[in-house]
Amino acid sequence: MRGPKEICVKQFLTLAALLACTATAAAQSTPTSLDALKTKPEATDFQETSRYQEVVDFMNAVAKAAPKKVLLTTFGETNEKRALPLAVIGASAATPEAVRQTGKIRVYIQGNIHGGEVEGKESAQILIRELAQGKHEDWLKTMVFLIAPIYNADGNERFALNNRGPQHGPMGGQGQRPNAQGLDLNRDHMKLDSPEARAVVKLMNDYDPHVSMDLHTTNGTRHAYHLTYAPPLNQATDPAIISLLRQEWLPWVTRTIKTKYNWDYYYYGNLGGGRGRAGEPAPERAWRSFDSRPRFNNNYIGLRNRIAVLSEAFAYASFKDRIVGTSRFIEENMNFLNANAAKVRKIVEAADAQQIIGTRLGLRSQLAKGPEVEILMGATTQEKHPVDGHTMELRTDERKPERMAEYGTFEATESERVPSTYYVPAELTKAIDHLRTHGVRTTTLSAPTKVAVEEFQITGNSVAPRAFETHTERTLTGQWVAAERELPAGTVVVNIKQPLGRLAFYLVEPRSDDGLVDWNILDAALGESVKVFPIVRSRQ
Repeated sequence: MRGPKEICVKQFLTLAALLACTATAAAQSTPTSLDALKTKPEATDFQETSRYQEVVDFMNAVAKAAPKKVLLTTFGETNEKRALPLAVIGASAATPEAVRQTGKIRVYIQGNIHGGEVEGKESAQILIRELAQGKHEDWLKTMVFLIAPIYNADGNERFALNNRGPQHGPMGGQGQRPNAQGLDLNRDHMKLDSPEARAVVKLMNDYDPHVSMDLHTTNGTRHAYHLTYAPPLNQATDPAIISLLRQEWLPWVTRTIKTKYNWDYYYYGNLGGGRGRAGEPAPERAWRSFDSRPRFNNNYIGLRNRIAVLSEAFAYASFKDRIVGTSRFIEENMNFLNANAAKVRKIVEAADAQQIIGTRLGLRSQLAKGPEVEILMGATTQEKHPVDGHTMELRTDERKPERMAEYGTFEATESERVPSTYYVPAELTKAIDHLRTHGVRTTTLSAPTKVAVEEFQITGNSVAPRAFETHTERTLTGQWVAAERELPAGTVVVNIKQPLGRLAFYLVEPRSDDGLVDWNILDAALGESVKVFPIVRSRQ
């Protein structure tokens, strides 16, 4: 049902926009060519963003106009039972088997994880159309595309004019940040509370994309960048993946966009510091990244030994520029990938095969202070929204270079030696199911087995004072000590020598800041009287 705000928006649309909407609907119902297919922003002079059904209709129209090139399927459904559409381009069929059999680099591009951040949704639709038109034929020689424009479909449908505060447009409003459950889907990759998160993890397991792009919009610091970005930030990520992205990939994309368009892109951050209290030194002005925990998409994908790129269009650029900026970023990322497909494949395969047993990986971390860099600060002007009058901000072309420390990477504050094996009691079915949902491979002891293990002796057990995402996160303290155990038949064995070994380690270790303990998945086995963690691990 349409609410009063939505009806109000419709009443204030310009005649030109309404005529454009009508023309687009007619073109999509009987498409004569791909050129006639317009996204909702294109059809409304960038006044509106698309609803769920409009995205589905657009994808169907493109597939109808290019039936052998664009293949449509779904990869799950939302909390409100909306099917999640997926365009597969570059394969003979839309099935995981057909996509894998291409032998090409598999690329997953996702928009709208936050329902109000709509620019990626629109750029993804444009990309589907362009691929159908044959504009990037060279890419299809090396890559097969999996494009999901509208991941948070339920959140997208909860339109309001001011869901994004002072963001500049779209004037017709946009969806809300969380899904229908009130969950932030970009905090759900480890706990998997939402059907959407479980769907995307299943997609990762089924299609196993080598590269993923997650498309956002940021409304933080008023800087001068049209777009900011981030690679995986978790310290347990394979170093070769981080090196490729930070030393080659993202610098090349940044330079190329600057050369072609004179637009500045940079690593995601927000300005920290400012004027101190009277009589106190001013806090350090610095450019600070966000969070290293794998609950975030880019960090989670990195822990799966895959390339991940986070894109953040700038909320105070115009709606049109945000879409253009996102599309330019996608295009240059794909150009780099196309030219370096063999290198990317080699790095991903090496990450899967790497021996991490016996090494130390971080479980908790903090921002690391880097050298001073030049950050381009910007400015905005204020305008009134034409419908409800709320204040919007629009970036100016002002660029104010300022040198400051950059906290763009993380350093481990706590690390742990990686064992060869974890042994999970059969009665911990919730934990076992959770590991398997993530794609972690397990086996089961067929007979009682005596094993030299380490057990984690608990010295502290606490929960957070306030709920976050419906959870009161749990923290254990303690230490691993040598022990002997006779493990019963049915005990579940998690061998770390597997492609998802890093992820399994981060999920199971009791001191992890984003694992089974943290998200209360083991709460039934962690009462106040419990002094030994129920999962043991190999001693070597």
